[in-house]
Amino acid sequence: MDLINDFRDKDKLLVLSRLIIAESTRKLRIMEVCGGHTHSIMKFGLQHLVGEYIEFLHGPGCPVCVMPRARIDEGLALAQKEDVIFCTLADMLRVKGSKYSLLELRAQGKDIRALYSPLDVLKIAQENPQKQVVFFAIGFETTTPMSALLVEKVLQMDIKNVLFHINHVRVPEPICALLADEECEIEALLAPSHVSVITGSEIYEPIAREFDVPIAVSGFEPLDILDSVLNLVRQANNNTALVYNQYARVVKKEGNIKAQGLIARYFQQCDFEWRGLGVIPQSALELKEEFSFLDARKVLDCKVKSTKENKACLCPQILKGRAKPFECKLFGKSCTPQNPLGSCMVSSEGACAAYYKYEKRRLG
Repeated sequence: MDLINDFRDKDKLLVLSRLIIAESTRKLRIMEVCGGHTHSIMKFGLQHLVGEYIEFLHGPGCPVCVMPRARIDEGLALAQKEDVIFCTLADMLRVKGSKYSLLELRAQGKDIRALYSPLDVLKIAQENPQKQVVFFAIGFETTTPMSALLVEKVLQMDIKNVLFHINHVRVPEPICALLADEECEIEALLAPSHVSVITGSEIYEPIAREFDVPIAVSGFEPLDILDSVLNLVRQANNNTALVYNQYARVVKKEGNIKAQGLIARYFQQCDFEWRGLGVIPQSALELKEEFSFLDARKVLDCKVKSTKENKACLCPQILKGRAKPFECKLFGKSCTPQNPLGSCMVSSEGACAAYYKYEKRRLG
């Protein structure tokens, strides 16, 4: 099996498209939680293959997009400290805090490094024993095991000059917060497959039952997505609310037990302020108290007073599925990938970035 071309077969896509259109009997608003799904939908024009009854809503599944300005400002404060090497993933460098971005700080001479792997921190720390290395960790359950492994390696190797600023968030809690909102228009969900490889598909079963909403754990290729949409259409027609594991070739019901154990060994759940969504209880992870000596927020002073978000930016509404990027007055004008004003434009997974890249010409 060709894991790319076989899932982009034009003839099979058209068959699924015709089935979706034929079997859609009413409006169905489907939220794709992950930015990876958003980009696949826009890149392959899937929104044009599902018919007039299907509407895709873009959710808060982009870890950079949901990072609150206060957390970004904390990272900026740490990056400016003397004798600090600040490490994070590349997407974070262009996100503006209250005044500037990590990229702008790096241009001023601060030692800020974009990593391909969190484990690169080990080499950096060993090569710079006189420096304090701070790892600014971001991501959903997909990337959390790597951060947990890095914590474990730092402890095992007795490396003394590494601290962590943990910003790992979870999928179930924000989904529940959105579905519980009185203004919620979500009628079905595409759940992220890469997150589900770690968590398992069973984490969505209580959500489907409580909110009476069908959920499809979907891969990111076009056939994956259209197959998932067809299942959600059929569930809507039959008034069922089940979890369909479309990505069963990789995702198991119980998930990756070893990775889950590694996460539980070093992290605990905590409240987290989501950009555009507010504080959601128990929706993120932090280092356990016994590892607080590795917590940059507790060891170093990084408290800051952040400014408010640009009121004209519609990112909060977009992350809730209540607005589309082209409805924002800033989109494609003062807000572009070269000059991103909102978090949904700055990240490669953001909905605004996807619309700008794939739909801007069509939208005029």
